[in-house]
Amino acid sequence: MRLHPVFQRQIDSIVRGDLDALLDNYAPDATLVRFDLVAQGIDEVREMMRGYLTTNPEVVELTSYAEGGDTIFYRATMKLNGQPRDAFGTLVLRDGKIWRQTAGFAA
Repeated sequence: MRLHPVFQRQIDSIVRGDLDALLDNYAPDATLVRFDLVAQGIDEVREMMRGYLTTNPEVVELTSYAEGGDTIFYRATMKLNGQPRDAFGTLVLRDGKIWRQTAGFAA
C-alpha cells in the first residue's frame, strides 16, 4: 500500500519517538482534536504529542487507509503502554503539513 509521504513521516516519527520530527509535520496553526483534548497551534500540539509519546506508542498494524485530495483517513491497531488499542483519525493537509487532525482510540 502506498502511503502519503506526510502520513509515512508521521508513522516513522511516532515509531522512533522523535518529537521534533513529529512536530515538523504540523503547520504552525495546526489544530489537533481528540475526545479529551483540543490542541490549537504548534505549542499546544507539542505538549499533546509530548504526553502521547510517554505512552510508548507502537504501530502494530495499519488496518484501513484512504486518502482523497488533501484528506487522509486511517484506522490502526496500536499499542499504548503495551496495551493494544484500536486507533482512528483524519489528517487534513495544507502546503504539505498537517493543518487539522482528529485522533481517537476505541475503548
